[in-house]
Amino acid sequence: MILSRVKPAIGGETPVTKKTKGKGSSLVEDYLTQRDYVGAITLLEFQRSIGERGEDADLWLAYCAFHLGDYKRAMQEYKALTEKPDCHPDIWVYLACTLFFLGFYKEAQEVASKASKSQLQNRLLFHLAHKFNDEKKLMGFHQKLEDMTEDQLSLASIHYMRSHYQEAIDIYKRILLQNRDFLALNVYVALCYYKLDYYDVSQEVLAVYLQTVPDSTIALNLKACNHFRLFNGKAAEAELKNLTDISSSSFEFAKELIRHNLVVFRNGEGAMQVLPPLVDVIVEARLNLVIYYLRQDDVQEAYNLTKDMEPTQPQEYILKGVVHAALGQEVGSRDHLKIAQQFFQLVGGSASECDTIPGRQCMASCFFLLRQFEDVLIYLNSIKSYFYNDDTFNFNYGQAKAAVGNFKEAEEIFLLIQSEKIKNDFVYLSWLARCYIMNQRPRLAWELYLKMETSADSVNLLQLIANDCYKMGQFYYAAKAFDVLERLDPSPEFWEGKRGACVGIFQLILAGRQPRETLREVLPLLRNTGNPQVEYIVRILKKWAKDNRVSL
Repeated sequence: MILSRVKPAIGGETPVTKKTKGKGSSLVEDYLTQRDYVGAITLLEFQRSIGERGEDADLWLAYCAFHLGDYKRAMQEYKALTEKPDCHPDIWVYLACTLFFLGFYKEAQEVASKASKSQLQNRLLFHLAHKFNDEKKLMGFHQKLEDMTEDQLSLASIHYMRSHYQEAIDIYKRILLQNRDFLALNVYVALCYYKLDYYDVSQEVLAVYLQTVPDSTIALNLKACNHFRLFNGKAAEAELKNLTDISSSSFEFAKELIRHNLVVFRNGEGAMQVLPPLVDVIVEARLNLVIYYLRQDDVQEAYNLTKDMEPTQPQEYILKGVVHAALGQEVGSRDHLKIAQQFFQLVGGSASECDTIPGRQCMASCFFLLRQFEDVLIYLNSIKSYFYNDDTFNFNYGQAKAAVGNFKEAEEIFLLIQSEKIKNDFVYLSWLARCYIMNQRPRLAWELYLKMETSADSVNLLQLIANDCYKMGQFYYAAKAFDVLERLDPSPEFWEGKRGACVGIFQLILAGRQPRETLREVLPLLRNTGNPQVEYIVRILKKWAKDNRVSL
């Protein structure tokens, strides 16, 4: 989260913060051993107020503010130190590090140039080159890295941010073998496994650190994220509650991240209050705000947030694809659908994602947009065991099954869906009605229509029922549907459909495949039309009924 910041944390004047050298009082060192930065700052400020400054007290104060996550305060302390005539050159690089953490990358680069050459300066410039996407400088600073712990950790963090998670793990594990007391590296390893979707492994590695430091904000937050992936939002929120109950001084360090994750765990609750200010501070904030807009059917706002976003991660490509697909369907744009298909194909066809669940979902989506449903089913069949109770998956899976003519399975899949939003969607209703008709249960399709309020969608469903029932020889419900359509719009097309369906019913009666009593309902349907052909058809039906002793 800290290294992902894009926009500055404060406006106007430049920010500041970083490590300090020198000795403080034994009391300060006691606080630092316990990671109680609030206590250390309180003591240092008290000593400052009574004129009892220890050696490098100002540096210790900046150091504590930095590690507490109060970068603005640390900036102010370092800036004050640089204004002194005897300012040590290293202070400039500490100030530059603070500027980096606050998102002032250009200013950080300028200030870092004032510092004396050092490995810390090289590491900072290495990260700045990554931020500026300057590959040439990045490789130059990379070559200056040495086989020392700090440099290797810096390299690992760049690997992590470039999604080279296995390479980062290899570095962390190598350092851990040499320094088993560097317990915090277990958190970094756990983060990498989380990114690789190995949530169980992430939990196991994380437990090693939490046994020693049970109140670590970053570790507890990661544990909550693992619970979210492995279980649900409630389990994840319970873990974060443990964090707030502990009330560790480190809670301030990542409070923005905690607020962001709580929105995710609560399925978007409070999104509009929390996420907009965090866009470009936490990378995922933009993505989760887009997801929130999509769930609210505000596709245009989702598009506005993503249109200028240059995707670098698979999740970003996927989300851009989803937004383009939704917008393309909403406004009827083939261009947006084409772009969506290309994004899905890019992710699903990549070597790193092709065998992952999201990768296969992407390929299914790509072929869905291309209307190649046999190919869609190849990918959805391979992952269906992971999504048995997922309504969105079943909605798409059912459509693909129906599109290839497997209406029996499609009907079963559609009926698994519990979401009222999906069940009231016209696409769902139309496909389910078609499945009922193709599975010789037209009455259920007719009942779907009867439950709908009069609207353009209900008329469209009526036309589907009329035409599909006619095609399947289910003339009774075809006649009823064409009759309603003709009353809504007395066009010759609907009359011809009704006439054909009524004659079809008569043929089924003659063949013994329809009860004779059905004829009683046919006559009123015919008489609803003022066409001169009606009396001729009615006369024939009545004569047959009389000859065969059928009461009309």
